[in-house]
Amino acid sequence: MGVNGKMCIALLAGGKSGEREVSLSGAAVFEEALDTDKYLIRKYDPAFDLAKLAQDSGEIDFAFILLHGLFGEDGSVQGMLDLLGIPYQGSGIIGSAVAMDKNLAKVLYRLEGMPVADWQVFTAADDRACGEIIERLGLPMVIKPVRDGSSLGLSIARTQEQVHQGIDHALKNDHRVMVEKYIAGREITVSVLGNDNPEAMPVIEIVPGDEYEFFDYNAKYLPGASKEICPADIGPEQTRIAQDYGIRAHKVLQLKGYSRTDMIIAPDNTIYLLETNTIPGMTRTSLLPQSAAAHGLAYPALLERLIELGLEAKGR
Repeated sequence: MGVNGKMCIALLAGGKSGEREVSLSGAAVFEEALDTDKYLIRKYDPAFDLAKLAQDSGEIDFAFILLHGLFGEDGSVQGMLDLLGIPYQGSGIIGSAVAMDKNLAKVLYRLEGMPVADWQVFTAADDRACGEIIERLGLPMVIKPVRDGSSLGLSIARTQEQVHQGIDHALKNDHRVMVEKYIAGREITVSVLGNDNPEAMPVIEIVPGDEYEFFDYNAKYLPGASKEICPADIGPEQTRIAQDYGIRAHKVLQLKGYSRTDMIIAPDNTIYLLETNTIPGMTRTSLLPQSAAAHGLAYPALLERLIELGLEAKGR
């Protein structure tokens, strides 16, 4: 195994997406937390080091992917690792690709009988189409790229002009844009751990600071910009429903290892699914590690569990 009896872990971080800096922050924490008596870490940045990764593949026992967004969370790196015969944590090609496509994910949530906000996908913006979608869904609306993470390119439109501007803005991040009915409410997230029989961990409520209209990139990553309540103060029945939805989302999207599904509780107490993250943020204060800690799984133990689940998923 690996070198000097240690498991050789390829740590993949950085990459080409708009979430590069978030990825590198998580990687620094990962390196600090992993037991160096058991593991040897080699770092690879897919923006520069893919040829080196392929060259070293015979010496690598496992890859830990700490990439977010396109070219990391969408199945592309997972496919390369499959070709190289390197097991990794988290979901494979299909689950990664489907969860990254917010339109496909919502189709599957709905088929599974879970509530989602009504939506429509656009590839261009024109005044007539904007008018028709306002008539159908009403204002305000949420506009976001179909395939991107960390709320990049996301906006809330309250006028027809803002709908047009929001679609144009989101089209800079993706060639398809999702326009969905805005649901005011309490934002929660459910983290799930496991392969075929996943278990849900404690629900977290996210309260963005007063200056943030929603949980956008800055609200997610600026220190102190948002408050997280774990476990969420939402009562046992809503907790049960939210955790059930998190598990069902994990299964219907064909995910492995772990996932984190974001939801919103509407004023009538209906819980709507927003999206599922297949490689959630992994700094110590990120949402999934917070939930794992409340579940009794400290950060180093969480990393080891994810490695175990990755090996299990690949039959190792």
